[in-house]
Amino acid sequence: MARPRDADGAVNGDWAVNWDGAVNAWHIAGSVYRMGRREWLTETGWQQAYDGGIRTVIDLRNPDEIRRRDTDPRVGEATLAAFDVVHAPTEDPGNAEFRALCVPYLNNPASYPDNARIFPGKLAAVFKAVAAAPGGVVIHCSAGRDRSGMIAAMLQDLAGAGEDAIALAYARAMRGINEHHRLSATPHPHERYLPEEILAPLIKVRQESLLRFVRQVKTAEFLGHNGVTVPELTAIRGKLGH
Repeated sequence: MARPRDADGAVNGDWAVNWDGAVNAWHIAGSVYRMGRREWLTETGWQQAYDGGIRTVIDLRNPDEIRRRDTDPRVGEATLAAFDVVHAPTEDPGNAEFRALCVPYLNNPASYPDNARIFPGKLAAVFKAVAAAPGGVVIHCSAGRDRSGMIAAMLQDLAGAGEDAIALAYARAMRGINEHHRLSATPHPHERYLPEEILAPLIKVRQESLLRFVRQVKTAEFLGHNGVTVPELTAIRGKLGH
């Protein structure tokens, strides 16, 4: 069956996922998805994800970020028990070099090369988790933009997506969380909604940084050099539909 094609002509992934409550949720490729923090999903949203084949959630956040907020929907333990949750943070926020380079946090693809250089084992661990995951996979960080964006770009690279598709996916993630900031009743401590005249040029600059990262990292080589085996790469590509 042909995959959906949206108004921008995107195929083979990169369309919005409408699980109830999900913020900035997108299809990457095959049975792999991305989104913002999982606590935003409602009971219905989790059921929709399950019905769509999701069985594994890979959480890229640091331990002190993982908490329920008063505004988050209540979800039953039985619903959540249907999913394997793997914690695979992409960084150590206590690392002094990382803190100096990524202020106040990883929020720009210009910092992805440093993240990969400082924490290669942590990035490799994410991909090992994808390889080992039962069923479909959803990867998430907090906003669904940069940590998940970094991993998504590398996954798209493995899947053979072109640079246009990789850049478009990041733009959609930027716009997705920006729209959330517009609608959210809870202000973000560092970010605010950006009007189009500010957002559009910022997207362009960050897309250029993202593509430099993808060209530089050479995902398959990077993962191979950092302990991801050939069978694991094959398993990841299988999940991506390749």
